[in-house]
Amino acid sequence: MTKSIEDFGEILQRDESLAPYTWLQLGGRAEYLLTPGTEDQLLQVVRCCLEHDIPIRILGGGSNVLVSDDGVRGAVIRIAEPLLSNVTVTDESLTAGGGALLSYAVSEAVRAQLAGLESLVGIPGTIGGAVLGNAGSRHGDIGELIKSVSVLNRQGKIVERTGDELVFSYRQCSLDDVLVLSATLQLKSDPSSELTRRMRKNWIMKRATQPLADQSAGCIFRNPRGLSAGALIEQCGLKGMTSGQARISERHANFIVTEKGATCHDVDQLISRIQSAVSEKFGVDLELEICRWS
Repeated sequence: MTKSIEDFGEILQRDESLAPYTWLQLGGRAEYLLTPGTEDQLLQVVRCCLEHDIPIRILGGGSNVLVSDDGVRGAVIRIAEPLLSNVTVTDESLTAGGGALLSYAVSEAVRAQLAGLESLVGIPGTIGGAVLGNAGSRHGDIGELIKSVSVLNRQGKIVERTGDELVFSYRQCSLDDVLVLSATLQLKSDPSSELTRRMRKNWIMKRATQPLADQSAGCIFRNPRGLSAGALIEQCGLKGMTSGQARISERHANFIVTEKGATCHDVDQLISRIQSAVSEKFGVDLELEICRWS
């Protein structure tokens, strides 16, 4: 007999607030929130939702998500440790589960004296989110390192994506599958102390220029080609602007930080003001880097 979503009662919460599971600590409720404990349970849940046409959203670290105050319909499937969190190193390859923290993968690569990931130090979130958003810094993107990605496709089957099936561009990836199960990265051996030095330097720079101690969701906007979104926002004089319990960071203008009681509406108000000001002053239309759920 085909399972219904109600049959997953031990891992199912109905009308559950998503705010505690996101870095911005705001947003409404999920119609269904499911937290599978095993990969088999995860596959069963996804296949059930696909069969019954229930909309699916995957929630990893919640570091790049802005959830509507009205909440979301359908199923939010939360990938929480230890599910899909393994990181293994073989020769010059690193394979990480989609739920593994990017920061853990970076530290494991450096520990194994493998170069390539150190430029991503300090970027929050999971490997799955990093792949889908082609996470990166001025020194490179994760897409440049990807050899293959194991995914669960929209037919509920596990498939391996390689070569031409993986196209990466600025903060974007061509994958259109339900979720990333794991990713294999090609790194380079670097036994020198220079590798650790580079990682520490990147971390110090990030800590000095970004509001890492505040409640935020990373960069709100993508950088326009050849420009810095943060610099454009700063030149509009918007640092420190507030809406309710949300404000544009004084440290980095492309960050919006939230305090207790902030709402998605507060953040949306700031996003709209930024976009209008930058468009009016520079003729540049800023695109969101954060994922908006509504």
